[in-house]
Amino acid sequence: MSDRESGSDVTQLLLAWQSGDRDALDRMLPLVYDELHRLAAGYLRRERSDHTLQPTALVHEAYLRLVRQRQVDWRNRAQFLGVAAGMMRRILVNHARDRSAAKRAGGREQVSLSLVADGGGAPDVDLIALEDALGRLASLDARKARVVELRFFGGLAMDEIGEVLGVSRATVEREWSFARAWLYDAIEGVGEAR
Repeated sequence: MSDRESGSDVTQLLLAWQSGDRDALDRMLPLVYDELHRLAAGYLRRERSDHTLQPTALVHEAYLRLVRQRQVDWRNRAQFLGVAAGMMRRILVNHARDRSAAKRAGGREQVSLSLVADGGGAPDVDLIALEDALGRLASLDARKARVVELRFFGGLAMDEIGEVLGVSRATVEREWSFARAWLYDAIEGVGEAR
């Protein structure tokens, strides 16, 4: 089955689920599981090496939260993956905050931030600092923050992000470029203030 066919099937199952067909969700899981696992593995690659969450546990936690969603107007596979990426991000941030609070020593979770360059020379960044900076960016420009969430955390391609947001690829690329630079400055400023 091609990606296009799979995406179409997922869209049809999302619409059926939204219309009340509870079995549609069970039929959809095998079609999206590998992508959800890839997203989770991508998130956890950016985490510290001794992280207690594993990709499978992160997928299951996110999926449980996704199926409880009642307010989402499901449209397509890309939107579903974008929502899943946001869920995974929140799970990891909550985990980092809980761990930091439990330590009381202020230990921070480190993730590799590939916002500045898509290559390997990216600096490490504090996950909580990234979340705080992303929140500040969202208050200034919600769409740019959403582009970061979908690209950096969700691993969506520029075209998929455009589809989720209803904008062109060129717009997504401009927003991504600006947001990467803005977040880098925001996080570096936090790091220098410590």
